[in-house]
Amino acid sequence: MKKLLASLLTAAAVAFAAPAFAANPFADIPAGHWTYDAVAQLAAHGIVSGYPDGAFKGKQPATRYEVASVVARALAKAEEGHASKQDLEVLKKLVMEFNDELSALGVKADKLDKRVTLIEERLGGWNLSGTFAFEAAFGGDKQRYMNVPGSNTQFRKEQFYLYLSKQIDENTSFFAEYLHGADDTKNPYGGMGELGEGGLWRCVYVDTNLPYDVGLSIGRFEINFEEDYGLFNDDEPIFGHYYTDGFRLAKTWNNLRATAAVGRNQSYNYDYNDMDYTSMNYVLDLNWQPSEKFFAGATGYWKADDSQPSSGDLGVSTYGVYAGYNFTPNVALKGIYYFQQLGADVAGGYDDSPSAWKVMLDVKQDLLKYTSLWLEYDNQHNNFWKAHNERFGIGGSACPTLLDNLPTNNNHTSAYFVRAEQEWSKKWSTLLRYGRADFNTAGYDDPTLFEFAVTYRHSPALAFTLLYDQVDYGTNSINNIKPDTAMDGKDHVILFRTVVDF
Repeated sequence: MKKLLASLLTAAAVAFAAPAFAANPFADIPAGHWTYDAVAQLAAHGIVSGYPDGAFKGKQPATRYEVASVVARALAKAEEGHASKQDLEVLKKLVMEFNDELSALGVKADKLDKRVTLIEERLGGWNLSGTFAFEAAFGGDKQRYMNVPGSNTQFRKEQFYLYLSKQIDENTSFFAEYLHGADDTKNPYGGMGELGEGGLWRCVYVDTNLPYDVGLSIGRFEINFEEDYGLFNDDEPIFGHYYTDGFRLAKTWNNLRATAAVGRNQSYNYDYNDMDYTSMNYVLDLNWQPSEKFFAGATGYWKADDSQPSSGDLGVSTYGVYAGYNFTPNVALKGIYYFQQLGADVAGGYDDSPSAWKVMLDVKQDLLKYTSLWLEYDNQHNNFWKAHNERFGIGGSACPTLLDNLPTNNNHTSAYFVRAEQEWSKKWSTLLRYGRADFNTAGYDDPTLFEFAVTYRHSPALAFTLLYDQVDYGTNSINNIKPDTAMDGKDHVILFRTVVDF
């Protein structure tokens, strides 16, 4: 009866995050027992917590069930990467000591060794994972979906992502991302047999924790705040999503998180000359999330050209403000607004303060039952610097989009985009995408896109997708405004895509 009552009290304490050593009469671990010092060590390293006042009263008597509950929580904390090898050795001893009590708390004894082993492997070894996508593409006569012209059929290794990581110690980790294949490798023949190969290490950086809970990243890393905050769900954001070599700092104060970065050697081209790669890049993001329903923030990007000799007035400042509100767990309204200040040689005689913005309604399938919905309206100046105008494409290489004919002028382009995804079962899902754009420029028809895709998930790691995508640029897009690159008419592709995650 005594142990049953103790078990119930301990279970309640764990469920309501009660202190590790609440006072009770069942103090059946004698004073001076080695487990007190062991738990004290874990508490000193932040693996377990003490009383509400933050103190750890290691000399206060405790029951075996209370200490077992502490060990259970310590295991969960260690699985998050907060334990050193020394802490894991202590945890092993505690697991052996309190095996029966942990079982009574619902922690299966036969799984404990595996859990500790997995923690050790993650802490001490290298982790390798990745994604491989292979495509068979059957396009129309215009060959616009082919990354190499001259054929309307291609078999290609579209994407091969390799992720390499290592938890060096409780404060420091290493991450690298290798990219190969046809997509984003700077080689038009990439991923196509012996015609040409290309690969790049897109990310290589070290993460560590500094005093005062300041996170520091050093190396080559990604800047993509729209993705971080769920402000797009298709191929690309409006702005951002680039890679830079430098330093990044992050700090959280209650509901406010600040991220600052300084770097250079951005992966995108500035369209002027090679000297632009010497420019400095500064970023500051402030994100405020006072509740689960609402978030808001602001981001600043500053490009400061320091090429020698000077290439002209190439400075660019881009500012963004964003917000999102979850009406329910299944319905959210989000938006972001950008405005820029362009140097004279960047503006090129057009508006030197262009803007771009979008608003999105995100409806989950749990609400509608038969489908999810992403409804988006975009509006941007036609000379907004470095907007991702490929963002309404199917992704990957050779991807026609709504905005391929976007002219450079002082007008605004508006676009409507709908994405509806249906998960019929754990195995089967379908996807519908539709978009339409208006360039507000004489001589340019309104382009449209339509896509339908069916995915069969053979296993959690392997999926097959059959996709049909069509773009229609109209009949009046080739004109004296943009004769060299404008496209007209319809084109389509049928893709059979195989994706494996490992």
